[in-house]
Amino acid sequence: MTDITASTAFVRQELVPERPAPVKTTGFIGLLRTRLFNSPTNILLTIVGALLLWFIVVPALRFLLFDAVWTGTDRNACLAENAGHPVGACWPFVQAKFSQFIYGFYPEPERWRVNLTFLLAALLLLPLLIPRLPAKGLNAGLFFIAFPIVAFFLLHGGGLTGFGVSWTAALLSGFADSMADAGRALSNAAQGSAIVGPPLTLLGKFVVLLGSAVSLLIWPVTWLRDQIQVSGQSVWIDFAATAVIVSSLLFFLNGGTRSGWRALVVSLATFAGMGLVIAVMHLDRGGLPIVDTRLWGGLLVTLVLSVTGIVASMPVGIALALGRRSTIPLIRIFSIAFIEFWRGVPLITVLFFATYMLPLFVPTGFTVDGLVRALIGIALFAGAYQAEVIRGGLQAIPRGQSEAASALGLSWWKTTALIVMPQALRHVIPGLVNSFIALFKDTSLVLIVALFDLLGQLRASFSDPVWATPTTLFTGFAFTGMIYFVFCFGMSRYSLFVEHRLNAHRRS
Repeated sequence: MTDITASTAFVRQELVPERPAPVKTTGFIGLLRTRLFNSPTNILLTIVGALLLWFIVVPALRFLLFDAVWTGTDRNACLAENAGHPVGACWPFVQAKFSQFIYGFYPEPERWRVNLTFLLAALLLLPLLIPRLPAKGLNAGLFFIAFPIVAFFLLHGGGLTGFGVSWTAALLSGFADSMADAGRALSNAAQGSAIVGPPLTLLGKFVVLLGSAVSLLIWPVTWLRDQIQVSGQSVWIDFAATAVIVSSLLFFLNGGTRSGWRALVVSLATFAGMGLVIAVMHLDRGGLPIVDTRLWGGLLVTLVLSVTGIVASMPVGIALALGRRSTIPLIRIFSIAFIEFWRGVPLITVLFFATYMLPLFVPTGFTVDGLVRALIGIALFAGAYQAEVIRGGLQAIPRGQSEAASALGLSWWKTTALIVMPQALRHVIPGLVNSFIALFKDTSLVLIVALFDLLGQLRASFSDPVWATPTTLFTGFAFTGMIYFVFCFGMSRYSLFVEHRLNAHRRS
């Protein structure tokens, strides 16, 4: 009882004073208190940032919106004396040149082909970018394999003069003829020299003999091509022969009657789809009218160069990254030399080399389109940079991953494809996307080799005297800058989405 009585003597008789309300840390007021004005340094930075925004954003908005001219048919609408106020952006110039910015000099009656290509690309790409949609394998096959072929015949036009057998025979026979020509050239160069003449003559004879051996080895292919060309329906006979040869090889290489039926069915279904495309587009009868790539331009060329460069550079980069880490000295030395060579020269030099010197290295009678040359140069150049980015991801994977896969009996190829490479690519998503964005912007350098991309068409449009005003130049660059920003910002945001989604298991 004494303890209970004593404890009741400490009960408070009056209310505790109210504590002050907590400082608000949410909403706009909370942002000001906790982020912008919570210290003298942040106060100074906030003031400086506000002044920069005032002197940059406000004049930009005035130029692009408030002082801009929105209607007109020629330069007179964008002159200050006619508008009655200081003129900002001359948007009628963009409206008049919009089709040139998108299509270049592509013939206007055929521009539906460009629009259809853009539509097909969007319909195939969007399902790949949405993780929840099914059939990613089929979708990827259509986008990365079928779509480039369909897009080529849509944009360039023309038809098929042959198929796999004829193309293979032409390529191999051209290679053999080139070797024979090189051997004869060496033999002719050796005449009149007593010192280096005999070795060069011997080398020339060896090269000629090697070319003859190649011609003898490819004789079945060339004979089959000659037999196909005799018939009237050479495209379809060549197509059927190629389908039979390829399907048979896949059938036997995948186990024959034991386990090769799946590969056979997939191959036949693929060739059936290709035949349907050939029939629908009338590629066996000339196809669509040919539009030379020199008439392409604008955003069309920018997207073709950037998308093809990005897609083609990834396998090149993966192969070089794996080759640089290889234990085989020849493969490792070749990969290192390739990477260091392409990283040691500027892209302009690569474009010049691909445009003007690449034809000297291809077989006799084999021509490469100017746009394709630029695509090859860009893909190899970007692949060298991608290789180093991917190699950084490979080095971040612990060796225990490969050792565990080996303990489970997985081969090197399965270990790399299923375990090591997916983790490595996940680690280097920011670096890869950074390279993609840089490549997308660097495509503007193709103007040096007479390919008019978006910026090239913009510069060409400045020569039109109908729209020669003091603000035309700034309006054009502002418009193209916004296009580049939309694409680059979209790639950046999507890469963040993919990065967060793939690293969800690491977040607490």
